[in-house]
Amino acid sequence: MMDPREPNWVAAARKGDPAAFEELVRLYEKRVLALTQRMCKNPEDAAEAAQEAFFAAWQGLKNFRGDSSFSTWIYRLASNACVDLLRREGKRQAAASLDDGELNLDLPSSLPSPQEEAERRELREQIEEGLRALPPEYRAALVLREMHQLRYDEIGEALGLDIGTVKSRISRGRKKLRNFLLAKGNFSLPEPSKETGKEGRS
Repeated sequence: MMDPREPNWVAAARKGDPAAFEELVRLYEKRVLALTQRMCKNPEDAAEAAQEAFFAAWQGLKNFRGDSSFSTWIYRLASNACVDLLRREGKRQAAASLDDGELNLDLPSSLPSPQEEAERRELREQIEEGLRALPPEYRAALVLREMHQLRYDEIGEALGLDIGTVKSRISRGRKKLRNFLLAKGNFSLPEPSKETGKEGRS
């Protein structure tokens, strides 16, 4: 839920009020860093990308028309910063974590046994390994969808894509990740449920 003070902070920051912009940074810094950490390979790159995103926001606020929400705009700046960083350094591999529910990895209500915990840990490690093999554009769409629960149109705004391309990248990213896990031979994951409502929420 958007902080009711956010529109006032945005309006004041557009006029050059650094204190108002600092409030926006405090409001979104954890979410932006969570995004960059899942797109970049190491904490240093993630922190640099987040810093670049907020710097770009401060520099560009005077031209921010409010056609989209501030959150969508800052996600776009953060995603662009990550992709630029990966391209600059020639890094095509980066770590991320999908929401467990999308891969039907719901945690049991009872505490897992040591063996179950070890298997779950191994699966998480293989998911991260698979995600490191995804192109950045697939990874960006998946992270915004699964970790930040953005709608398809919001992801499109954040990444500068049409909804059809967003859906295609998410679908192909999930398929590539699933094929990677199945190729390992240790896990046989069911297809994501089509009744969850996630796929249809656009």
